[in-house]
Amino acid sequence: MKILISADMEGATGVTWPADVLPGTPQWERCRAMFTSDVNAAVLGFFDGGADEVLINEAHSSMRNLLLERLDERAEMLTGRHKALSMVEGVQHGDVDGIAFVGYHTGAGAEGVLAHTYLANSITGVWLNGERASEGVLNAHVVAEYGVPVVLVTGDDLTCEDALGYAPEARKVAVKDHVSRYAAVCRTPARTAADIRAAAKDATSLAVRHEPVRGGPFTVELEFDADHLGAAATVVPGVARSGERRVSYTGETMYEAIRTFKAVTTIVSAAVEEQYG
Repeated sequence: MKILISADMEGATGVTWPADVLPGTPQWERCRAMFTSDVNAAVLGFFDGGADEVLINEAHSSMRNLLLERLDERAEMLTGRHKALSMVEGVQHGDVDGIAFVGYHTGAGAEGVLAHTYLANSITGVWLNGERASEGVLNAHVVAEYGVPVVLVTGDDLTCEDALGYAPEARKVAVKDHVSRYAAVCRTPARTAADIRAAAKDATSLAVRHEPVRGGPFTVELEFDADHLGAAATVVPGVARSGERRVSYTGETMYEAIRTFKAVTTIVSAAVEEQYG
């Protein structure tokens, strides 16, 4: 049995504000240890539950945040950027039985600690076939096309609520309770590690591949905080204006949709100027 862990940082233990997740800051260096603790707890739990392999896909920012030297030696880690499926890279090879979303968060425009979708700001909302979508929603649709179930989700309490919509059977662990976008009531790393490990062990029973889900076509709509970002996004083939500060496009598969999404966010991030956005 092989488990893939998609590891993001905003939903990690103790993380509540931008400096906690911004590579190079003292706070980021401190929070890397707690992020690594969350991920390692999931690794230990999956092996406790009978997994044979655990691959961790680094999914935050530079995708070079986890401390490899602190991970269980049985695990392997895929680190670095420019991956075909970005946050869920590795699911496409046909050998993954279940995936865990560790350190996830709610989407742009929603309540939640450090809520956003791909870009820290600029994007104020994302909708998939008319429904507001977080990174968890988008990635869950991607992995479904490969027959891989989401078995574990960790993050703040609102992230766990969000996961009820896209992975109702997955085990869920709230490592903190949302107070505002930049404040939370946090559990200690020792407590969250124990909770995540227990949940991952239990979640291993859910790691059963199913028939790929072909749910397309998928229409994605994005809203930005400035009009010029919508104009920039239309450089990507198939992306068109759909309203004030909004663009949309349609992919026949979620694989196509997420790759277009990645292209759009890359173009938009390059169109943001310092201070004025």
